[in-house]
Amino acid sequence: RQNPDYHGFSAEPAADALNMRAVFFTGVSVAIVLGTVFLRYLPDYGLQQWARREAEIQIRERESRGLPLLDPNYYDPARLPLPPPE
Repeated sequence: RQNPDYHGFSAEPAADALNMRAVFFTGVSVAIVLGTVFLRYLPDYGLQQWARREAEIQIRERESRGLPLLDPNYYDPARLPLPPPE
């Protein structure tokens, strides 16, 4: 008689079920571990860590020069070519 729950690992039902469970458990475990490692070691997505470090450097430089942290004029108004007032 043929095994009705045949999974393709063995003709014997007990060995077939055991091997199927072992392969499934190993596959899922490896996928979880490798997926976690892959996600952990991805590069800085969106450059968030770089942006934070750069902001901290800019703050330290502006504080050491005695400048305000935020300047109301992003560009120097004296260097902007403006149209003549009408």
